[in-house]
Amino acid sequence: MGSSTDWGLAISVFVAAIVEMVEALTIVLAMGMTRSWKSTLVGIGAALVALTGFTAVTGYALATWLPRSSLQLVIGVLLLVFGLQWLRKAILRSSGRKALHDEALIYEKQAKAAAAAGNETRFGLDWFSFVISFKGVFLEGVEVVFIVITFGLNAHNMPVAILGAVAAVVVVLLAAVVVHAPLTKVPENTLKFGVGLLLATFGTFWAIEGLGSLTPDRTSLEWIGSDFVLLPILAGWLLLSVLLVRVLRVPVAAPKPSTALIDARGEV
Repeated sequence: MGSSTDWGLAISVFVAAIVEMVEALTIVLAMGMTRSWKSTLVGIGAALVALTGFTAVTGYALATWLPRSSLQLVIGVLLLVFGLQWLRKAILRSSGRKALHDEALIYEKQAKAAAAAGNETRFGLDWFSFVISFKGVFLEGVEVVFIVITFGLNAHNMPVAILGAVAAVVVVLLAAVVVHAPLTKVPENTLKFGVGLLLATFGTFWAIEGLGSLTPDRTSLEWIGSDFVLLPILAGWLLLSVLLVRVLRVPVAAPKPSTALIDARGEV
């Protein structure tokens, strides 16, 4: 893992997986602590099995059916879509136009919903805990799998992508064991901002290379400077994002004038 692409790959997957796993952990803790740990853990296990199958099928299909240049174009565009979506939310939150992500509030809402749900039992499991845990882990995991597959295939380095995701899962689980509560101290908006920048950067890089699939010889285009061009692309997205935050920033309301009485000398 010596090139800038390898390091960018590992960091992108690690940070993206951290964000998704923190969100999944909040749902899991709410179900386990409010309803049933057994049913919650079974739901997690079922979701992991489903994710394994999804990963195998999707990865095989992309690697087998598409030539390299077409793969770069498709994955680059998809990464741009994901990255710009994450950036949009991060920019709106940073500018004050969208509420910050609050894991404590999400945990509270999930716990209340779990407490209010009926006690339906199927196959010896608390069905509500099972379904919500399965859905939460699977949906959050699909985004991680997508990032692992797209980054790994395009960079021709699946082991590094997988290692980044596994490291993130281990870190989140260890943190959860230590604090026994939702990870509210994780700077999630900052992480999402960073991941959005990285996804948009790599998406731009690979989408431009993939435009070679539209040429007669269908050969990938080459950037001047090779992998080092990732740095100016990242700088460009960062500059645009900072400008948008400043343009969209919600003005701070001016303080209301004091209603205190003023004496004859003009003093409060």
